[in-house]
Amino acid sequence: MKRAGLSLAVAGMAATIAVGAALWPHARDAFAILAAQDEPSELADLGINSVLRNNPALVAENIEAALAAGDADLAGSFTELARDKNIAISEELSTRVNDAVTDANSSSHFAKRFAVGLVTGNAEDVASLSGTVAGDLFVFGDIRDVVRESKHLAMGEDTDHLVLGLATVGLAVTAATYVSVGGALPVRAGLTMVKDARKVGRLGEGLMLWAGRSAREVVDGPMLQKAVASGSVLRPGATVNAIKAAFRAEKAGALVRLAKDVGRIGEKAGTRGALDTLRIAEGPKDIARAARLAESKGGQTRAILKLLGRGALLLAAGAFNLSLWVFSALLALFGFLSSIKAITERATMAYLRRKKARRQREQTAAAALLPGPALAGAATCG
Repeated sequence: MKRAGLSLAVAGMAATIAVGAALWPHARDAFAILAAQDEPSELADLGINSVLRNNPALVAENIEAALAAGDADLAGSFTELARDKNIAISEELSTRVNDAVTDANSSSHFAKRFAVGLVTGNAEDVASLSGTVAGDLFVFGDIRDVVRESKHLAMGEDTDHLVLGLATVGLAVTAATYVSVGGALPVRAGLTMVKDARKVGRLGEGLMLWAGRSAREVVDGPMLQKAVASGSVLRPGATVNAIKAAFRAEKAGALVRLAKDVGRIGEKAGTRGALDTLRIAEGPKDIARAARLAESKGGQTRAILKLLGRGALLLAAGAFNLSLWVFSALLALFGFLSSIKAITERATMAYLRRKKARRQREQTAAAALLPGPALAGAATCG
């Protein structure tokens, strides 16, 4: 029975070792993710390492897909990621990426996209963003958007309050840009990118709802309608002065911070990187985390967002589930230590019992060798 108890403890230790070995990889990854949850760069590295460990060919596949879609910027981003992770890509594929990037950055292509951005106000790359920013810096783009949306508002038609608010804030930021000799240009570019993302339907639903609420607070609707009624795109100076009266500067802080973070992403990860972020973000906190990621990863940011989505910005799995893996591993460790304790106690007790039994046998044997009382008395009489 006693030997059965020791065997049971040994079996328990073996079972906890097996369970711990199965849980350890999950617990290790969960602990690392929990520790990195406030550091977007470290969190993204853990996610990318996991994805590429399971499928190293994923980088080359995405480069091919990006080239087929005519997205040289994304192909270049994956090339940077491959270089950083020491993933080999063929020389032929690398050459094709370089040629595509060179062509996309050519003077003729840049001029064409700049003109498209200036005229339409839609940005999809650096060139077209330069055009939209140029239009907004000359207040043409913002006045055009304010006048259009305000007329919709005055006529009771569907009004894009977000575009209206962003354009109104943009007019004030443009003035600050001129005063600071370009110091506010990243904010100006950020506002333009958010506005363009909204126009082409590339703004995440959660972020769109938040920005829409913020934009409504920035604009005094009735006062803006009066300003637009007396203004015109052809008279920008008078229109801007009239619109300023409807602008609530004290309410614009949240949108300006958002635009600043978007501008930081655009500077480090490119225009398309910023637009990709706006598409997956659910709120300003996601944008702020993406700005930190872009500052750390630069050109790799688009590839990271492509592979991980919003998981690059926050925990892909719930913190509770990750904590459960860690807790389970700790339970297995506790079981292992308990089994060692039980084995040690049982082994010690068995040793002590054996030692005690041996001592008793030795004493019994020694007593049997001594002369009996009768013999001892006879020897005394003689």
